[in-house]
Amino acid sequence: SALRHYESWGLVPKVERGENGYRIYTNEHEAYFECIRALNSGFGMDLVKKVMPLIIKGKVHDALWLINKAQVDLYNEKKTVEKTLEMLESKDVEELNANTKFSKKYFTIGDVAKEANVSPSAIRHWEKEGLLEAKRHHESGFRIYTSSDIKRVFIIRTIQRAVYFLDIVREVLAEIDKNNITQVKDMAIQSLEYIDNALLQQIKGMASLQKLLDIITEKSDKN
Repeated sequence: SALRHYESWGLVPKVERGENGYRIYTNEHEAYFECIRALNSGFGMDLVKKVMPLIIKGKVHDALWLINKAQVDLYNEKKTVEKTLEMLESKDVEELNANTKFSKKYFTIGDVAKEANVSPSAIRHWEKEGLLEAKRHHESGFRIYTSSDIKRVFIIRTIQRAVYFLDIVREVLAEIDKNNITQVKDMAIQSLEYIDNALLQQIKGMASLQKLLDIITEKSDKN
């Protein structure tokens, strides 16, 4: 069951057993279970597996900073998708340059990765898969990218986060190359709706965590 998984993963305090061998769950355990479920909905189990052991060890601030970082990441994701929508609505590269900070003619892979909130390895992978084609500097041989390339990276990033499968990414990019941006705009809008919902789930998770911390504090005060 889920409860036993939580125990085996070290996400709840040790559960004592009665003389009959059955587990004895307390109000504190119940609060842990509720908190795990609530945090999982908003932050995912990977983060929960990092946060809950810290709570058990009394390292509350460390746990809260992890959660805070996840909230910052969600905000950054929202801004990236919004920027993608803005780019999609730009009629041409000149308009794109006027509406953004892309003032240079060429950019490094590090510039692109930072701007689009992706890793350089992801960009290299997309190139390998034929989704993106970068030029090479005639002297250094390093990859160089244009404003159009950055726009394409934003779009690839948004599509892949919505559908995951590269074949679908290729299909959508082919439509974009034909100036049909309806599908990718819909995906971006759906991504924003997902992010808004994730924010609500995170708030509920934080409320559940506060309830758990109150119970832990009350127990500590009694002892």
